[in-house]
Amino acid sequence: MTIAIYIPAYNAERFIGQVMRRIPADFLARTAEVIVVDNASTDRTSEVARETARELGLPHFTLIRNPNNVGYGGSQKVAYSHCIKQGHEIVVMLHADGQYAPELLDTIVGPLVRGEADMCFGSRLAGDALAGNMPLHRFLGNKFLTGIANLVLGWRLSEFHSGYRAYRCDALARLPLERNAGYYHFDVEILIQCRVFGLRVVEVPIPTHYGDEDNHLNVWRTGFSILAILGEYVLHRLGIRRCDKYVGKLERAA
Repeated sequence: MTIAIYIPAYNAERFIGQVMRRIPADFLARTAEVIVVDNASTDRTSEVARETARELGLPHFTLIRNPNNVGYGGSQKVAYSHCIKQGHEIVVMLHADGQYAPELLDTIVGPLVRGEADMCFGSRLAGDALAGNMPLHRFLGNKFLTGIANLVLGWRLSEFHSGYRAYRCDALARLPLERNAGYYHFDVEILIQCRVFGLRVVEVPIPTHYGDEDNHLNVWRTGFSILAILGEYVLHRLGIRRCDKYVGKLERAA
């Protein structure tokens, strides 16, 4: 299967080169394209990514530099649209800050390659997240929001907020991603859409790593945004207020 690695990056010049070098050579050999989406960084993120790609001799490297910062969710929309147009079968998202181990790429895409899932993500809360220096307030917030999301969606996932994810591109093409937010709660919106459209979602345990990387996420804004979209979905499901992001494309056009 053709696999693309998508690296969302913002002011990641300190880390992106090391992250790219840590991608296992055998996985790179099976990768159809490495895509870095630079979200209008103000540092040398793009230059370091290009230099590292040349150093590694990557034959299929694409740098997409957004002229404006379209947000974490907006970056994903750009990348997934590109992968669908290129005809890739799987896209795996690998963060540029080193928080998720590139050495586990095979683990993340494995269920998709084996035909067992349409989406797979690495769960930090399936293991000991605190041992990996996850801040306590993030751990507790993650647990709380995951519990509510499981209640709303009828799932039993260990977390909803990991950014280490792989998708089948034909499954992504079924989702109205353009309706989703540009902010961090995009990750939860797309999981709700996976539930609505009947996609197969699995999780695999991964270790947690919090180092000295910059973190651009506002936990309070993100938390309240997630609660809001879960409420939005409940209202849609009950028929109280229709929401197009949870309606199929053909039905929406009608």
